[in-house]
Amino acid sequence: MDIQHRENDSRGMFFIKDEKGIYAELTYQKKEEDILVIDHTEVRPELEGQGIATKLLAHSVEFARKNNYKIEPLCPFAEVQFDRNKSYNDVRA
Repeated sequence: MDIQHRENDSRGMFFIKDEKGIYAELTYQKKEEDILVIDHTEVRPELEGQGIATKLLAHSVEFARKNNYKIEPLCPFAEVQFDRNKSYNDVRA
């Protein structure tokens, strides 16, 4: 699973694609104080339940750790995962 990343000055996304295009994505907004606000996660319906969104979230947490960002989990999926996974507390805004 090749997780790709793209960003500009104010927004970014981690995504996975196949021959049909992007099938999973996690998007964020950049906020002051080096905070990434995760505002959306989505996986193609036929691929839900396979842990793909969880892998995208884990990848974004590693990205935040390596680049000294904090994460504000705004989207419901990210918020629940942050609440469940206490190992993410070091990057939670």
